[in-house]
Amino acid sequence: MRAALAAGLALTLATQAAAGVPEGYHRVAQAEGVPADVLYALAAAESGARLSTGAARPWPWTLNVGGRPERYRTYREALDALERHLAAGKRNIDIGLMQVNWHWHEERLQDPARALDPYRNLRIGAAILREQYERSGHWLEASGLYHAPSNTTNAARHRARVQHHLEALP
Repeated sequence: MRAALAAGLALTLATQAAAGVPEGYHRVAQAEGVPADVLYALAAAESGARLSTGAARPWPWTLNVGGRPERYRTYREALDALERHLAAGKRNIDIGLMQVNWHWHEERLQDPARALDPYRNLRIGAAILREQYERSGHWLEASGLYHAPSNTTNAARHRARVQHHLEALP
C-alpha cells in the first residue's frame, strides 16, 4: 500500500513539475531520452538566475570561470567574455544553460559561438546527463554526477541543489 501511494505521489509530482517546464526543454529531453523536469531543474541549478519572485530560471549567457560566476545580458557580451578568457589561456570555464565545461568537453562544444547556442548547449548537457544516468541508473543521482562524476561530496551537494529546483517547479 505504501509503495503504491509513493508511486502515485511521485507520478503526480512529476506531472506537476513537467507542466512548469518550457517547451524547448521538453523537445530536447525527448530527443535525448531524459526527463524534461530533471533537465530543467539541472539547468536551473547550473545557470539559474534569481528573479524578483525569488524563483531561479536558467540563464543562457552564464559563464563560470575557475569557480567565479559571470552573467551577461546578451549572447554577444557572453561570447566576447568567453573568447577573452580562452585567449588568456583559461580552460576551466563552464558555459551556458547547462554549464558545460570547456576543459572536459571542448570536443563536444567545438567553438565558443556554438558552445553558447542555447539549444546546442542544452542538447550537450542532456547527453551528458543521459551518460551519467546510464552509469548510475537513477536520474537524481545522475544529476549529482553531472558536474562532479568523481567527487562524491560535490555530487551530493549538486544532487541536493537539483532536488531543490525540482521541488520548486509548479
